This record gives sequence, C-alpha cells and structure tokens, in this order.
Amino acid sequence: MNLYEHTIIARQDTSPSELKQLTEKYSKIVEKNDGEVVKTENWGLLNLSYLIKKNKKGSYIHFKIKGKGNVIDELEKNESIDKKLLRYLTVRVKKFDLDTNYFVKKDVSEKKESAKN
Repeated sequence: MNLYEHTIIARQDTSPSELKQLTEKYSKIVEKNDGEVVKTENWGLLNLSYLIKKNKKGSYIHFKIKGKGNVIDELEKNESIDKKLLRYLTVRVKKFDLDTNYFVKKDVSEKKESAKN
C-alpha cells in the first residue's frame, strides 16, 4: 500500500456544509476503491498566491490516504470535473506526519512565549 497526501482547494464562496459534503464525497471514493483515509484536515480559507479562476482565496482540505495508485486515479478523475474545486494536488510520501497541525492558530499566550525566545 502506498501513502499519499492529497490536498484540494475549493472555491472561496463554498459554504461549510458544502465543504463537509466534499470531504465525505471524496472519502467515499477512496473507500470504494479499497483505500483508507487515515486523517482529514480542514485548513480553512487561505489566500492564494495568484488568481485562480477569478478567486483570491480558497478553502483547503487535506487528506492523508493509504491505498494503491488506482485510488488516486479515480479521485483525480472525479475532481477534474467538479465545478466547486479550483485545484488539487497529490504527493506520494514515505510516512505520514500525524502529529503536527500546520494550520492551527496558536493561542495568544503561545505567541507571547515564542516572541520572548
């Protein structure tokens, strides 16, 4: 079984309920093709580096997937025709980093401590 990190960027006007539906839809596609979604992270609405289809921001959803190559083929085939998505990216990795959450906002107290150091 291969390990993949897969990120999709949805349009900025996508509602939270639609984002949840997108997450469930693509998780079911992975499971139908004998894959496993190890972890799902919602990174939220972030600024894009450049305009994509007239959007300045996008809602990022990140999946950590265990499966064979056909899982990714099927996933990307469905994503390429989805009008709610701006972009998607799949990267094959050797192991998952399940501990670090890169896009979680730090508390004010943590920021003050890191500023002192």
